[in-house]
Amino acid sequence: MSTETPVPAGTDDNRYVAVANTPEFDALRRALRRFVFPVSAAFLVWYALYVLLSAYARDFMSTKVVGHINIALIFGLLQFVSTFLIAWLYTRYADRRVDPLADELRAKIEGSPE
Repeated sequence: MSTETPVPAGTDDNRYVAVANTPEFDALRRALRRFVFPVSAAFLVWYALYVLLSAYARDFMSTKVVGHINIALIFGLLQFVSTFLIAWLYTRYADRRVDPLADELRAKIEGSPE
């Protein structure tokens, strides 16, 4: 005997599946992917460069720049800087491109005119 009751037609689950199949939702996903995929790939390449240089170019990474500060330390700190830069760029991108599409889609789902 099953304890799960079947979901009747016309419920929220079916409504959200229908929304997921709309062109507006596709536009929202495309807008998000347009930022996320290239920036993620760029960051992973940047991070891999840091790791590979640290592992295989020790002489280069240990080059002193100022006092006890070497290139490896600068690259490591730049990892944090790039993370915050990506977060800031994403908020700007989302405010301009993703959020308006999401607001429009939310209004359509909730049935309220914008």
